[in-house]
Amino acid sequence: MPPEGPSVSNDKGEKEDFSDIEKSFKRWEEEILNPSLESLPERMTDFITTSSQKIDRLYTPLDTAHIDVDRDIGFPGEYPYTRGIHPTMYRGRLWTMRMFAGFGTVEETNRRFKYLLEQGQTGLSTAFDLPTLYGYDSDSPTVVGEFGECGVGVACLEDMKLLFDGIPLDKVTTSMTINSPAAIIWAMYIANAEEQGIDRSQLGGTIQNDILKEYIAQKEYIFPPNPSMRIVVDTMEFAAKEMPKWNTISISGYHIREAGSTAVQELAFTLADGFAYLDAAIERGLDVDDFAPRLSFFFNAHNDFFEEIAKYRAARRIWARDLKEKYGAKNPRSWKLRFHTQTAGCSLTAQQPEINIVRVAIQALAGVLGGTQSLHTDGMDEALALPSEKAAQIALRTQQIIAHESGVTNVADPLGGSYFVEWLTDDMERQAREYFEKIDSMGGVIPAIENGFLQREIASAAYRYQKEIDNKDRIVVGVNNHTSDEPIEIPILEMDPDGFSRQCDRLKNLRETRDAKVHRDALDAVIKAAKGDDNLMPHFINAVKAKATLGEICDALREVFGEYREPSEF
Repeated sequence: MPPEGPSVSNDKGEKEDFSDIEKSFKRWEEEILNPSLESLPERMTDFITTSSQKIDRLYTPLDTAHIDVDRDIGFPGEYPYTRGIHPTMYRGRLWTMRMFAGFGTVEETNRRFKYLLEQGQTGLSTAFDLPTLYGYDSDSPTVVGEFGECGVGVACLEDMKLLFDGIPLDKVTTSMTINSPAAIIWAMYIANAEEQGIDRSQLGGTIQNDILKEYIAQKEYIFPPNPSMRIVVDTMEFAAKEMPKWNTISISGYHIREAGSTAVQELAFTLADGFAYLDAAIERGLDVDDFAPRLSFFFNAHNDFFEEIAKYRAARRIWARDLKEKYGAKNPRSWKLRFHTQTAGCSLTAQQPEINIVRVAIQALAGVLGGTQSLHTDGMDEALALPSEKAAQIALRTQQIIAHESGVTNVADPLGGSYFVEWLTDDMERQAREYFEKIDSMGGVIPAIENGFLQREIASAAYRYQKEIDNKDRIVVGVNNHTSDEPIEIPILEMDPDGFSRQCDRLKNLRETRDAKVHRDALDAVIKAAKGDDNLMPHFINAVKAKATLGEICDALREVFGEYREPSEF
């Protein structure tokens, strides 16, 4: 709402006279708005964002009068990067187009990778199945029936070789969405590349490796928080010394949002996690400028177009300010928040799945206008199954149409200066910093996780959102309004029915033919390093080369660290 009084102090303490604008605003209300409302009342009392934040009907210079344009907004490619991290943004280079791929066997996923590259995708993004995500081998009795169901199953170095067979790892960047066992999967990727004759220093890509958000939202953790953080810092230290092109953590708000958080909670909790990783690495003795440029972020693109754009802009500004002013980073690359975006899986509907194409297009456009460096667009069928080849192609074509036909890539930050967008960006930063203060008062992110604060905040937001849908205060097309009884006619992906038995045979052969002593010595070295303070990454690489499986290496770590059990909150 417009501030009261004829003048406002900006951040420099200077008085700016807005009396003429205030008079014009009041005249508009009296002469134009009020008569219109009498003849045509607004559709509802309160208009809200996807996050249930109330939005006014109009924003003017009065709403942004407190913002210092030079300090808070600036120019693209210039601190605090509110308007983007590159001066020309997409005029110089388009974002990386990544389609999330991974299902069934490594052979099936390898074929999908090659198909997507042929369709014009510019980076690979790998989804793993639940056994892999929880650190079990594909044939473990603990995970019967889960092989290949929500991603690809990878249990050993041989699997990794088949997964990327025929793909030049020194020419394609690869993102791998895995967390608790991320370092071990990364070790397999490195070992595979080295067996192809590619030096690890030439590899580019990202491991998600964000264990904190697992405790907060996704729950795919194995070990307790402190040893898990130790492994994450080991990867950061290893990359700082040996892999300059690799991003060691993709700090992930995506899953926090998918769990039901608001946009502000996604923003605040994600950045709080990022600061926690900074603190842990600095405590290890690393210089912030040695590792911060290799941290990246992963955000959700939900339905509320402007709220999402403001979230990305606020994230860049907060990160830049805190890295420079709080952490003392000297390298401008450390100040630049780089992020990948994925459209909101939780917004997709099983009802009328074709209309998800429209949702995805709007969400993807928000990611682009928000300045993303990398983008994944969901398939229309993902509320029903893993995406079919046709759905994946349409999702990729959505990005290509935005890039080449919409015109939005012609201007850097075309929404910069919008009264509404700048007000919303500023307000989201304010709310995020309020959350930072609460988390700090509890002793940091890990204590806030352990006492259930972050989980309760997300659960409350998710409950409120669902209640709004149930009461029809929030319309979801095809679900609680504009419904249809027409049968679903889109093709659904089917996986190789013989894939699991082939995977089990491969693991059986591996165990029978490997050198038992080399294998045992490698696992013993992992246990010894875990009990001490050696960096675990070289030991993981040696273990996978010795044909130790993912489950065996994780079991070795379970022997030292134990397994985490979350306290019951609800």
